[in-house]
Parts: sequence; C-alpha cells; structure tokens
Amino acid sequence: MRLVIHEPVERMDRPYARRWWALLVLCLSLLIIVMANTALTVAAPDMTRDLGLSSADLQWVIDGYTVPYAALMLLLGAIGDKCSRRGALVLGLVVFGGGAVAGSLVDSSAGVIAARAVMGVGAALIMPATLSLLAATFPRAERAKAITLWTATAGLAIAAGPLVAGALLRHHGWSATFLINVPVAVVAIVGALVLVPPSSAAHRHRVDHVGGLLSVVWIGSLVYMIIEGPHFGWGVRAVTAAVVAGLGLVAFVVWELRHPRPVVDVRRFAHRRFAGSNLAVALFFLAVFGAFYYLTQHLQFVLGYDALDTGVRMLPLAGAVFAGSALTGYLTPRVGMRVTVTAGMVGGTAALALLTRVDAASSYGDFVLPLVVLGLAIGLALSPCTDAIMGAFPESELGVGGAVNDTSLELGGSLGIALLGSVLAGSYSSHLADATKGGGLPAGALSTAQDSVGAGYAVAQGIGDKARQLGEQAARAGHAGNTEKAAQLKGQSDQLAHGARQMADAVGSSFSDAVAHTSLVGAVILGVGTVLVAVLLPWKERVAATGTGAGTGTDEEDAAAGTDAGARAGSGSEPGSRTGSGAGTGVEGGRSAVAR
Repeated sequence: MRLVIHEPVERMDRPYARRWWALLVLCLSLLIIVMANTALTVAAPDMTRDLGLSSADLQWVIDGYTVPYAALMLLLGAIGDKCSRRGALVLGLVVFGGGAVAGSLVDSSAGVIAARAVMGVGAALIMPATLSLLAATFPRAERAKAITLWTATAGLAIAAGPLVAGALLRHHGWSATFLINVPVAVVAIVGALVLVPPSSAAHRHRVDHVGGLLSVVWIGSLVYMIIEGPHFGWGVRAVTAAVVAGLGLVAFVVWELRHPRPVVDVRRFAHRRFAGSNLAVALFFLAVFGAFYYLTQHLQFVLGYDALDTGVRMLPLAGAVFAGSALTGYLTPRVGMRVTVTAGMVGGTAALALLTRVDAASSYGDFVLPLVVLGLAIGLALSPCTDAIMGAFPESELGVGGAVNDTSLELGGSLGIALLGSVLAGSYSSHLADATKGGGLPAGALSTAQDSVGAGYAVAQGIGDKARQLGEQAARAGHAGNTEKAAQLKGQSDQLAHGARQMADAVGSSFSDAVAHTSLVGAVILGVGTVLVAVLLPWKERVAATGTGAGTGTDEEDAAAGTDAGARAGSGSEPGSRTGSGAGTGVEGGRSAVAR
C-alpha cells in the first residue's frame, strides 16, 4: 500500500474508506486558520508592550490577516477546482506555516503585519479547499454529518484560540502563539498527502481570471473600508475604498453575467435558499465575532482574568457548539433547515439580549448562560446553511462553493468587529466622560483613557503609582522629622489613591455599560436579520440533484433553477462519481428532484 494516496476520489467506484480520517485532517487545517485570529486577541497586550504598537498598528496586525484572506478566497477556490484541491490545501498549509515562522522572528509592527498577511494568503487557499474536499470525498448521505463536524470545529477554534494562547503566554512570549501553528501545519500536510485523496474538476476549463481579479478588488476594498472607516475615521482612504468596492462589485456582476463560465454564477443569489443561507452565515458571524471581541476584553480587563483563565472561561461556548451541532444533525432532516436555522438565529439574538443585563456588578456567572445559548445557536444554524450553500454548486465548482460560504463568514465577521467595535468604543468613551465629570481628571488623561478599556485602566494605574510615590515621600519626610510636609504629602497621596480607585471603578462601569449597549445593538441587528432569513428560506425543501446532489431548488422557482443546474452538471461534460458529487447523465441530473 502506497504511503501517499494518488487515486483521485472521482475515479473511485465506492465511497473512500478512510474518509473520516480525511475529515480529521480537514478539520485540523480549519482549526489553525480560525485560531490564528482568536488566539491573537489574548496575545495582543504582550505584543503591544514588546513592539511598542500603537492602536492603529495593533488593528492592522489583526486585520492584515483578514484582508487577503477574504479577498483571495473566490479566485483561489476556483483555481483549486481546476488544478488540484488537495494541492491548494497543501500549498496553503506551507504558506501559512511559513508566515507563522516569519511572524515569530520579526521585531517590528511592519514585520508582524506582513507575516500576518502571508498567513492570510495561506488561509485563503486552505479554507475553501477544506470544504470542497469534504464535499467531493463524502457521499451525499453523509455529507451533512461531515459538514456538521466541520462547523463544530470552527466553533471549537473560537474558544480554543484564547485557551491555547493563554497557556503559552504563561511561560513564553507572544511569538509562541505564531510558532504553535507550525507543527500543526506539518501534521496536516502529512495527513493531507496520506489520508486525503486528490480531487479536481473533471474538465479543467480556463479559469475566469478577470472575474477572479474583480472579486479580489471589490471584496478586498470592502473589507478595507469596513476596517478603516469605523476605526480610523471616514477620510480619503476609507471613502476611496468604498468607491472602489462599489464600482468593483458592479463590474464583477456585469462581467459574471456575461461570461460563459464565470468564477461564480451570481444568478444563484436570486434563489431564496442560497441567498438566505449566505445572509444567515454573514449575520451570525457578525454577531459572534463582534460579541467575542468585547467579551474577551471584559473578562481580561474588567474581571481581571489572565489570558489562560479567559480561554478556560470561553469553553462553555465550545461545548455548546458541539451540542448544538449534534442537535441540528437530528432535527434538520425532520423539521427542515428553515426551522433549525431560524431557531439558531433566535437563540443568537437571545444570547445577545441576555448580555444587555451586564453592569459593573456582573461576575463571570452572568456570562455563562449567554455563552451556552450562543454556542447552541451556532451549532443549530450554521451547519444547515453551509450544507445548502455547498449543495448549490456542481462538482466542478466545489472550491468556489466553499469560497462563497467562507467569504460570507469572513465579511460578516469583519463587519461585526468593525461595526460593534465602533459602537463599543463610542459608548465606552461617552460613558467614561459622564462618569468622570467633575472629578478633576485632566483633559489629556481623559482622552487617553477613552481610547480603550486597557488605556483607561493604565491611566488609573498611573494615578495609583503617583499616589504611592507621594506616600513614600511622605514617609521619608516623617522619618526626617518634617511632620508638616509629611502630612501634606500624605494628604495628597490619599487623595490620589482615592482618585485612582474612582477612575478604575469608572472605567469598569463604563465598559460594562458599553458592553450592554453594544449587545443591544447586536441583538437588534441579528433580530432583524432573523426575520429576513426566515422570509427568504422557503418552507418546502426540495432538493434537485445538482453536481453535489443538492441544488438550490426549494420551491417552484428554485426547484426549476436547481434542475437546470443539475442538467448542466450532468450533461455529460462531467461524469458522475460514486460519491454522488457528480450527477451522471443529463437526464439523471435534470430530473432528480426529491424531498430531503
């Protein structure tokens, strides 16, 4: 038996025997690219101190990964379909690992941002490849279960990132949070070669490079605008990015509608099941990433947990994701995806609504229920949506299908951090100004404290340090017999110490109030989105056999569209496979519309 598997999955006459081991490799690859962002949230304070990062530097250390990751997925997913999906996965892991090594060695903000951008390119290769390989390797009957485990892994990574980073930071520097990715990437590369069968489109038509480049332009500009505008103001760069994103999107849609083999058929977004699923993914990750952004800050700064303790306290979220995923695997075949997705989004809205009760007196116990509800909601909603999105694409476009799903996820997450982060910053600044009014705090100190909750506590600590210095001077004056000066210094020290306590209390209460306010905004957004998704997703769930065995056909309009797609996928240009990822003949592909 050969160590490296060479037989393409499309040529196998029966389901691949080691497909569940292959899924483990795909989930491991997914784990590290999601953890690359969540781990950074707890490593950021150490990195800021060691590299002297400004708030703008730190923002781009985080988002230098996001921009190429989101912008390149559609193009690289299409190239992976035509060339080699496993090749895209392995190359992505190599690039990702190389960027991680570089990130651990650099000693400047520019170097870290560049390394993170390289990791983002690797992630753009990896993410769509994991989903396309999953869809190509698993029979249709098992694919929903496999996607459920894939989704649960993403939920686990959200909580595992801070946990792993926190454990490393107790004994190592922030560079260890980069290096931990390297051995995992090496294991995933070996596992991909040994356990994941090769896969690619049966007929390798030329990639729509113009459409792909236009997707890079408009998505990259949109993500840049989302990051730049809320955080750094709507100046020339943000406005220019917005204009480029708008023009790029129009050009992309026009080109794709006219191209005979577009990188992605934008007509699919006219089908309710497909559009509703993408909207649900984007809105859900808007809420999840936004909430994660401010919850980790609250646990670390206001409640005083270190990085590891913060990671441990996010574990209820991860456990609930697995429970929700198991539940959706049972419910969706029985009640349909509209019910499970809507229930999940209602749960997510409820979790954010529960967080509106947060105040200065809140303890960790007040966060457990919202974390559990949010985790259950993730598990309920996301797996059916991902399955529906992948089911809308023929075998030749599985990489593009994965890229569309992941682009919706990444756009939603970026918008969540930018939008809710902006609301959080504005609310915190306003509450802190009110809380310190009349307290004699210098305007410069207040402006510094309003920058972030970390800066606010730093200002309070600075006042406390000054109080201790005056106390020491008072003690020395007393020992020297200068009782009058000692008493004067002691009074000033006590006054400053009291001011430091008041400042710390004001920062904590202001941030807690900002968390409650931001959660309300997030709940309203997700609640409105829940109604839209519920309206979009059709009640009648009929599945037409497209290239992946599940079309967009869900009502009369969608069933006809799914049947057409199935007919194209099975028109003889791409032979059917034993997995059900090919539709076989045109007659079989076009006529198979069956209830799920």
